Amino acid sequence: MKSFFRNPSLAIGVTIVTSTVLAAIIGPIVFRTDPLSIDLANILAGPSRAHPFGCDALGRDILARILSGARLSLSISTVVVAISLVVGSLIGATAALSGGRIDNLIMRGVDIVLAFPGILLAIALAAILGPGLIDLVIALTAMGWTGYARIVRGEVLTLREREYVLAAETLGANRSRLLMRHILPGVVGPLAVQATFGVGGIIGAEAALSFLGLGALPPTPTWGNMLDAGRAFLLVAPHLTTAPGLAIGFSILGFNLLGDGIAQKVGHRA
Repeated sequence: MKSFFRNPSLAIGVTIVTSTVLAAIIGPIVFRTDPLSIDLANILAGPSRAHPFGCDALGRDILARILSGARLSLSISTVVVAISLVVGSLIGATAALSGGRIDNLIMRGVDIVLAFPGILLAIALAAILGPGLIDLVIALTAMGWTGYARIVRGEVLTLREREYVLAAETLGANRSRLLMRHILPGVVGPLAVQATFGVGGIIGAEAALSFLGLGALPPTPTWGNMLDAGRAFLLVAPHLTTAPGLAIGFSILGFNLLGDGIAQKVGHRA
């Protein structure tokens, strides 16, 4: 517990991430206002006791939409990171264990994907596939798996030269056993750091795509399309963009601080 508080990045990151996750899970249950309910009497209404974050151009409660958007954003980010981690880890491990031409071929393919800016690649794929949650996950996954592939390949190349791995190989352990029992456990720390940073990055990327109209279709509330809808009223009703903007910023900050804290602990143990 003392080491937890000695690491301010970890402590603050855990606090923000926990608050965000609890808001996404419990918030819509506690705050029962329908995020899709239109109230013409409260169009562009400012923050009040009944509507703490105010209302949008259709009189819909912004707090309810923020909480609903948090659930969607975290769900998409978790799914994208999970798929990217599995795919990238398998590709990176395959390249490292195969070596030679196969390794060179796989990593050149990774380099080709990395040659394109991630967000531009996601925008291009989302534009081709069209708006929708499944297409959004595919587009975001396409930009996320390469980082995991490079990390796993580098770690596997390092760990396979360790004495305990060489000893297991000498005793007749096959490639899959070496990977699952002796190598991958040593990759967990770096992967945890990358995945934590990845969630924050995907939250920002998902918001950007939704802002451009390439994410979930309205009236489904997302932080990105809330920003897009509120920019037309920036001067008369700034709360329309302030609330989702702060939600995006704090959630990304929380995951980045959490990743930094985990990185410090992993580095310290190493």
